[in-house]
Amino acid sequence: MRNPEEELLAAEIAQDLLTIGAVKLQINPPFTWASGLKAPIYCDNRLIISYPKVRQKVIEAMVKIIETRFPQTELIAGTATAGIPHAAFLAQALNLPMIYVRSSQKDHGMENRIEGLLQEGKRVLMIEDLISTGGSVIQAADAVSYQGAQVIGVLSIFNYLLETGKQNFAQQRYPLFSLTDYQILIKEAVKLPEFKNQEETLRNWYLSPKDWNQNNPIQ
Repeated sequence: MRNPEEELLAAEIAQDLLTIGAVKLQINPPFTWASGLKAPIYCDNRLIISYPKVRQKVIEAMVKIIETRFPQTELIAGTATAGIPHAAFLAQALNLPMIYVRSSQKDHGMENRIEGLLQEGKRVLMIEDLISTGGSVIQAADAVSYQGAQVIGVLSIFNYLLETGKQNFAQQRYPLFSLTDYQILIKEAVKLPEFKNQEETLRNWYLSPKDWNQNNPIQ
């Protein structure tokens, strides 16, 4: 649960993501994800790095969350690839060391999966741009833990709130906090003229994406 200050910040960040086009909503026709799933939303938080004011707000929000929820953080870890720039900005703001975790081990040189200095016992916070199933950041966190560090949590910018992601994190020992999420985004999006009558359609997708795919007549 977010506190009132975090709720306000989550709404502001959702507004910013909509404004810069990092989050796009499109019901007719819906987007098709790489998995084949059809959705009324597509999130590309890589765009944040091109907007200094929004980028700064995201980093300042992350700093606040770390101060209150993850104050024991000793090292910032970015998940390849989209989490890396946000982790770098955050590590700089906190004056903390940083590593990043590849999606797979290199097949040449030192054959590293983890880049940067990871010391055994360090308390590590994983940084991800968004959470859908959570699989990639959980695997990255497992790789860090395997090297003897202590992953104290995962901090993401956005969370689709999909049931699969909730279940995956429920099975792990990694606490998750997201700056904003799909539910908050809907509240902000329906304030816009083009989505003011689409709240139910947008809400039904994250509650049951498969049913939405089957029942949405405009696909």
